[in-house]
Amino acid sequence: MTCSDCNKSIDPELGYHTTKSLGVPLCERHRRLVERVMEENNTPVEAIQLFYALKEAGTYPMLEWWDGQKSVDIAISRVKLNIEVETHYRQLTHEQAINDLEEAMHSFKNGFTTIRIPHVAISHYLEDTVRYILGIIQGLKANLKVI
Repeated sequence: MTCSDCNKSIDPELGYHTTKSLGVPLCERHRRLVERVMEENNTPVEAIQLFYALKEAGTYPMLEWWDGQKSVDIAISRVKLNIEVETHYRQLTHEQAINDLEEAMHSFKNGFTTIRIPHVAISHYLEDTVRYILGIIQGLKANLKVI
């Protein structure tokens, strides 16, 4: 078994443990790093799983990227795509709706597209979720203007 981050060979017991707790096999070093990021940023485990699945698919995702306003769960800077993994479903209030709209405005003003993905889509349909994100990336690449 190898680490999903560095491809270093890892002990099967550690691989089993990290796969069970984080959804991906990681070496001790990367397990500590990921757990620290999760603790500091309240990163959902599904964001970790999606991050490594996108990495394996050949994209170059960044975990907990600072967009100038807040930390974004996953960013793919080459196409200016921010991905937020939604874990808390709340009854939408008018205050939250306007705050979400303001966040979207700031993203668009900075040239970024933000998508929100429910954590259950990642938990149950990881491959489909990655395939759809790759389609979004392809569409964004087609619409990028070369400067």
